[in-house]
Amino acid sequence: MTDPLDVAGLQRRLADFAAARNWQEYHTPKNLVAALSVEASELVEIFQWLTPEESAGVMADPDTAHRVTDEVADVLAYLLQLCEVLGIDPLAALNAKIDRNERRFPI
Repeated sequence: MTDPLDVAGLQRRLADFAAARNWQEYHTPKNLVAALSVEASELVEIFQWLTPEESAGVMADPDTAHRVTDEVADVLAYLLQLCEVLGIDPLAALNAKIDRNERRFPI
């Protein structure tokens, strides 16, 4: 099993999972972005009609917390697969984006 904080290891595990099922042909950037969008929408659906207060307490209900956690995992899985296919280091990309935002929005 992979260290859960090892992004490259998780990407390899996702790639191995897809390869074992002969799904690589479907993991094009276009398809992965579409799947990412669908999963993000499923996450939005959970929160859609909640008040701000209800949304802040969503993890208090075990069933809802499980759904949120699963959808977050799905979003992250497709994002990591997209990064793998496109050759993007997601942590480096995020770090660079934070740097740009700090310059763009000074204190």
